[in-house]
Amino acid sequence: MISEDSAVVRPPVLRPGDTVLLVSPSGPTTPERVARGMELLTGWGLRPVPAPSAYARHGYLAGTDDLRAADLNAAFADPEIRGVICTRGGYGAQRIVDAIDMAAVRRDPKVVAGFSDITALQFALWRGARLAGVHGPGAAWRDERTPLRSAESLHAALMTTETVSVTAVPAEDTYAVRVPGRATGTLLGGNLCMITASIGTPDLPDLTGAVLLIEDVQEPPYKVDRMLTQLRRAGALDGLAGVAVGQFTDCADGWDTTVVDVLSEQLGDLGVPVLGGLPIGHGAGQLTVPVGTKATLDTETQTLTATPAVQ
Repeated sequence: MISEDSAVVRPPVLRPGDTVLLVSPSGPTTPERVARGMELLTGWGLRPVPAPSAYARHGYLAGTDDLRAADLNAAFADPEIRGVICTRGGYGAQRIVDAIDMAAVRRDPKVVAGFSDITALQFALWRGARLAGVHGPGAAWRDERTPLRSAESLHAALMTTETVSVTAVPAEDTYAVRVPGRATGTLLGGNLCMITASIGTPDLPDLTGAVLLIEDVQEPPYKVDRMLTQLRRAGALDGLAGVAVGQFTDCADGWDTTVVDVLSEQLGDLGVPVLGGLPIGHGAGQLTVPVGTKATLDTETQTLTATPAVQ
């Protein structure tokens, strides 16, 4: 349990002129997909540089494990690199997290941004260095999914030290998932698949007193049920302060039971506040939040508010 924000390592805020390395710790991408993200970052005054293996491909991975780990370790060791922006998620981060040079991370903490499979990387950095991270869109940017508001949200999380606040949106599918109350704790989590895949590894954090963030994509309700059941049976949800429910995108199947039914049932009897409808995840209008910092979830104001990941 992390009870004090002072125990958290918050890396320096990014400033105009800073170099950020674009890395692909998980699935492959292309220069064409990353071009828009580089344009945005450049427009903010940053100097985005693709890592040597950012566009590598090895089946469903962005290059071999050795290449992907080398890119990350080069970023953490290079004093000229001030931030690490993941291009995308996909799959593969768990395969390389044990190769990360955590001593280098601790010597020169840098902000790491990404989501989806990058939850595994952020869990490892939390375990090895207590490094707060940024859960937000990657550099393989798509304006149709992440419009101006999404860009502004990521910019604020990376380049300002303002408190981050996200309000539930009635149009979100998970808006009906609600248990009234107010909770404060360290905001941890991200992609539900990756949280569940961390059971039995050193990287699943102690969630006692934490506000757990969950989101996912293209997982039918029975699989969401299975993951939450496994987390419950493993005791991982014991002692939670609250649950922040983000976007569960394209999670329908042919059964009558919906993902909202599953989330309401599995989270409704934990005895903690639950706030759904947060535009955080794989859906349209994705917003950015810190992970690893103190947060407050309030169902009356329908907000999740968090201390910034940077300082």
